[in-house]
Amino acid sequence: MNVPTKRLRIAVGRLYHESNRLNPQPATIDQFEIQRDSAVFECAGSTLGGIIKHLQGASADILPLISVSGPPSGLIEHRFYEDIRNELLERIDKAQPDAIVLDLHGAAATTQIADVEGDLLAHLREHVGPKVPIGVGLDLHAHLTDPMLENTDICIACKENPHADVVECGERAAELTLQVLQGHLQPVVVSARVPMILPGAGETASGPLGAIHAKARSLAAAGTGIVDISIYNVFRYADDYDIGQVVTVMTDGTVSLATGLSEDLARAFWQSREQFTDDLLEIDDAFETVRSQPSARPYVMADMGDRILAGAPGDSTILLAAVLERFDDLIGALTITDPASVVRAQEAGIGATITLDVGGQITPGFSPRSITGRVSHLSDGNYRLAGPFHGGEASSLGPAAILLVDERIYVLLTSKPAFSHDPAVFTSQGIDLKSLDFVVVKSGYHFTMNFEGLATPMLVSTPGVGYYRKGIFPYHKSRFWPEHEVDGSTVRTKIFGGRSPGQGFRAALPL
Repeated sequence: MNVPTKRLRIAVGRLYHESNRLNPQPATIDQFEIQRDSAVFECAGSTLGGIIKHLQGASADILPLISVSGPPSGLIEHRFYEDIRNELLERIDKAQPDAIVLDLHGAAATTQIADVEGDLLAHLREHVGPKVPIGVGLDLHAHLTDPMLENTDICIACKENPHADVVECGERAAELTLQVLQGHLQPVVVSARVPMILPGAGETASGPLGAIHAKARSLAAAGTGIVDISIYNVFRYADDYDIGQVVTVMTDGTVSLATGLSEDLARAFWQSREQFTDDLLEIDDAFETVRSQPSARPYVMADMGDRILAGAPGDSTILLAAVLERFDDLIGALTITDPASVVRAQEAGIGATITLDVGGQITPGFSPRSITGRVSHLSDGNYRLAGPFHGGEASSLGPAAILLVDERIYVLLTSKPAFSHDPAVFTSQGIDLKSLDFVVVKSGYHFTMNFEGLATPMLVSTPGVGYYRKGIFPYHKSRFWPEHEVDGSTVRTKIFGGRSPGQGFRAALPL
């Protein structure tokens, strides 16, 4: 007589936010897309989507918890985070899962705590006890902390920037968590940390970072017992202890192999630290390129200082001022976060010509720009990302308006910071990219993937809180190169694991 196999009950959820403490506006509930129950499954193009995809293929019973996701912005309002954490724990109580797999960014912070993911996972582990496996998939820009590793069984990151492999990261996190649950994997993780950030050159397919990631891929594929190698390039605007580059090497029950590999990879960062620089265009040089090389139009210009995808407010008018004052033959589009101006445009109505002082009211040191234009479009700002990064997911600009200035510059005014790495931000508002000479996005890397085949990318040097420059931003807890004089030649290494499957990483011991 065949005894039916018990279907595994796996709870899934997401808390995805990158929190820039230099953005003076706290991230409140209205800046997040929140899904519950079956709506959690609407997450294609994300790590959560990969988690669900693998679990469906494994014929597991998927128990959706809650999905909370928003564009990078300021510190999360603490009470809102507490409410989400409490709801997640309550839903876990009702679900009674065999295991839990979460999509977390790894660089979330609130107005009161610097390590949201560490706090969340510590509460979760205390809540479910040591026998329920917990797996997470993180962004490679996570500020990886000991509490994250101490309270999870599986903790891995995506491997590419731009993040073309977030779905694969979710699939792998789910796969490994199931292996722990079924007793097929006894993960041991060695983490190696070096106190430095990357001032530039953050793409994983080229430059010094490309070389380090290539070496990690080669080691992971060598068939020597390595389960995963994750490299965390840290969020540059966090202010917390132990900021730095982290390499984690996961093996099945062995420590000796992981130790040397993690140290060697981490040491490579320090040895090549002077090579991590970006090649940015000055503002006028960028617009002159657009003007003088029409065959490559439209261009997609990254406003590096005001990158919403690094948590900046998105209210810069620097590029708008330049194109209005010095490049009157170019046609383009850009976004500015300015809810008050949206209201003024709505009150005026489509077709009205109005004068507004737009932008420059959130980021310290910025100032508004006076413009006159015709209100050409109004909307509720709801749209879906085109992808591939987070493709298909719901997003929102908040109420939005387009002011057409000089009949050539589309100023897209948004009530919320926009995921402007994605062309749908513009096309959803009726802007035809093919008709433009340029479009400005508030992103530094992911836009190259989502605009591929649609526009020629360029990175523009601009001011703001979205791009690291030595000596400009205050740090109170962090100590790292190049901001501080530190000794990065000694790599600090810890081991997590060495326990029976399902017991969690309860130890963190210096090697």
